[in-house]
Amino acid sequence: MALISTTLLFTAALLISTAAAATCPNCGTTPVPYPLSTGPNCGDQSYKILCDNTTDNNDSSLKFQTLNNTYPITTITPETQRFVIQPSAFLPNACVTQDLSTLGIQMNPSLPFNITSSNTILYLNCTPLLLSSPLNCSSASLCHAYANSTGGACRNAPICCTFQAGGSTTSYMVRVRDSGCRAYTSFVHLDYGLPVNRWPRPGLEIQWVSPPEPVCGSQADCDSNSTCGVDPNRNGVRRCYCNLGLYWDPIDGSCAERATCQNPDGCGNSTDRTALIAGLTSGLGTALVASIIGILLYKRHRRIKEARDRLTREREEILNANGGGRSAKVFSGKEIKRATNNFSRDRLLGSGGYGEVYKGFLNDGTVVAVKCAKLGNTKGTEQVLNEVRILCQVNHRSLVGLLGCCVELEQPLLVYEYVAHGNLFDHLHGPSRSQISWNHRLRIAQATAEGLAYLHFSAMPPIYHRDVKSSNILLDEKLNAKVSDFGLSRLAHTDLSHVSTCAQGTLGYLDPEYYRNYQLTDKSDVYSFGVVLLELLTSQKAIDFNRDADDVNLAVYVGRMVEEERIVDAVDPMLKEGASDLELETMKALGFLAVGCLEERRQNRPSMKEVMEEIEYIISLATAKVVA
Repeated sequence: MALISTTLLFTAALLISTAAAATCPNCGTTPVPYPLSTGPNCGDQSYKILCDNTTDNNDSSLKFQTLNNTYPITTITPETQRFVIQPSAFLPNACVTQDLSTLGIQMNPSLPFNITSSNTILYLNCTPLLLSSPLNCSSASLCHAYANSTGGACRNAPICCTFQAGGSTTSYMVRVRDSGCRAYTSFVHLDYGLPVNRWPRPGLEIQWVSPPEPVCGSQADCDSNSTCGVDPNRNGVRRCYCNLGLYWDPIDGSCAERATCQNPDGCGNSTDRTALIAGLTSGLGTALVASIIGILLYKRHRRIKEARDRLTREREEILNANGGGRSAKVFSGKEIKRATNNFSRDRLLGSGGYGEVYKGFLNDGTVVAVKCAKLGNTKGTEQVLNEVRILCQVNHRSLVGLLGCCVELEQPLLVYEYVAHGNLFDHLHGPSRSQISWNHRLRIAQATAEGLAYLHFSAMPPIYHRDVKSSNILLDEKLNAKVSDFGLSRLAHTDLSHVSTCAQGTLGYLDPEYYRNYQLTDKSDVYSFGVVLLELLTSQKAIDFNRDADDVNLAVYVGRMVEEERIVDAVDPMLKEGASDLELETMKALGFLAVGCLEERRQNRPSMKEVMEEIEYIISLATAKVVA
């Protein structure tokens, strides 16, 4: 017992002596855990909150600042990296919240905070427009029980809606407005079986992403357990990285000992250990202190493990919430690390805004591509989980197949089939561009159109890709095309004509109506696919500043050529060389189809199914198999 206790005390001494980031002082009587920051010299500056010293009772209080308002923080739980804010109060004698003028809670998506899925949001005093939304606005909705029980003005507002927050479209806002709902409230971990008078007080739970190591200007800003080094993910930023044998603990904001020793006789210098043991075993009091510290360390380790297990469970719940589709196979972190040789740089296939993709080999020899979000990038994490959720529901030869995912590591990983021959963009525009025949280009267009038409018309509910471009069209050894990268996709609800969301996509492929109105429809994908058709026809990039100033945008350039009745002049010269009159006619036909997809008004564009059928007809002409 004495030996175990002294070993625990020795471990505790190491942990206590490791580097710790500066934690902010209490705000009044409320502790401010790391990484939350109430000032420029403490916490992490990306995790700013406010300490308000102007309250009426002269006691300080913490507040969370959104893009257009501030909300009191009622509780903070550092072990799970979450805090709860108090929603806006109602105006006197009105079913209207005080933050209606600022459109409710509008968080900055670039900051490391987002709304958790533990919140039940009640929208009140809504317009009839909400009846066609995906929210639960039925007569059985929980919001009616709340309005009837609490009384007041909301009882006389007949339309209200209920939904559980969290996920891609609700992670950063609870929106109120005159044309939607004019009031809201929220409850954390609400038990729907309880009567309203036993509900907890209103609150909205916010979580923060694990913070990176503290920023430093020089080694003087770090202690002896860490070294000031360059952050590989942010130019010009340096951080205090933990020394060998220690690791960064984001919950405590400190460098902690990495338990790697497996020597049964103990670790470290034997002389020092003998001297330490001799001193510690001098009395029962010291052994008692060691036991207490050991218990505290065990409880701390258990809290951290429970927090991480909770995060894993939440991610698994998101992955399995796929509307009845097949669920993803969950790989262990050990399997993924072994498959990618511990994410070796020589296995890196590419990187983007979401993170990186690695080539991997499973135990059965299957070659896979492993997609992982950037550490600390909440958008990257959201996109990967969204991609898993969507790909679980679809199965088509022209769509990249999902094999599974891993949610055990700090960031979720997506495992999907490996498509060996690169992407269409590199074949058309890359340094080692290949000459793809006209027939192969038509087949690539056909397969891509089939995949997108499947998403629009066969998936339930329909799926809009939202980032159709040549670099997201992968080719196998036979140049068969597969549509990839559903990270920006959104599930479209069958009772909505569009999905309103922030404009995301790639310049040159973006639907101008979507960009102006933030209204995403299947015709947004049709527009982007029209640009891909032009790339296949011309072998030119969607945006190229080497062209004349008026022709930088490929869609504008080809549109001008069509107006001048010179569409054949825009065709890739290598395609025209030796082409038959029939092939030239099919090139013109594909060009006119692309221009139809690029109509300014989406009502004038064909559907993806119509585009697919037209490409099939063009192929029948190109192969001299004229259909009746």
